[in-house]
Amino acid sequence: MAQRKGGLGKGLDAIFEDNASDSAQSAQKMKLTEIEPNKNQPRRTFEQSALTELADSIAAVGIIQPLIVRPLTEGGYQIVAGERRWRAAQLAGLKEVPVVIRELTDKEVAEFALIENLQREDLDPIEEAEGFKNLIKDYGMTQEQVSERVGKSRPAIANAVRLLDLPDSIKKMLKDRDLTAGHARALLKLNDEDEMLRLADLAVRKSMNVREIEKAVKSEKSGDKSGKSRSDRNSQLDEVQIALSQALHRKIKVTGNEKKGVLEIPFFSIEELADMANRLAGEEY
Repeated sequence: MAQRKGGLGKGLDAIFEDNASDSAQSAQKMKLTEIEPNKNQPRRTFEQSALTELADSIAAVGIIQPLIVRPLTEGGYQIVAGERRWRAAQLAGLKEVPVVIRELTDKEVAEFALIENLQREDLDPIEEAEGFKNLIKDYGMTQEQVSERVGKSRPAIANAVRLLDLPDSIKKMLKDRDLTAGHARALLKLNDEDEMLRLADLAVRKSMNVREIEKAVKSEKSGDKSGKSRSDRNSQLDEVQIALSQALHRKIKVTGNEKKGVLEIPFFSIEELADMANRLAGEEY
């Protein structure tokens, strides 16, 4: 078996190796009622439509890949990998599922569950960050060690964990996929929570890309240094500034208040000036 990029640790490599080579003889049937999900599973949400599709497939052809479970000291078994299949099997009305039993520590289970979801790209940015934090806080791993286990760079781990410092409402935008981790990292450069929330809401409403948010954050920070009060600035000015910048493909600057102000539009040739004038007038050119 070829070595995996980033490394998964000796214990986890063995799990993957064993799971890949499991034959029909090594898997066994187990009642669904004997199995329980992992409460520390990094993935918190399961899309109902996707589960229904999987349930239909399972009802038609059965479960091809066995679940991996581990025995619990108090009795029963805990899912290590395959919770989606376990949930879908319930929807399909199955009473038993094929499983492979492994003796694993809590730490190995946490690592395996996180890596499985990362490889499937099932986690939203907050679930991913919480998974990294769990390995660091609960199992005493360093960011470098987590980096080696999951095959991501140490800065990527650090940036992901920083997302947990965001206000809850912005975390929800990330979980709902309304914002990306790139948007959120840009917002973290602001020191004011209200400004984070205002720009996050603006980004969602205007479908702003990461670069546009970065520019907006930079503009806010420049306003801080100049001593201007952000609360005194009408948010409509920001919206107009962004809308014009997108329409004219130029860095537009709007200053002032609701009574008067200045609109600055740079140009670098007469042709560009004429082009922008036509765009503003809504005429063909």
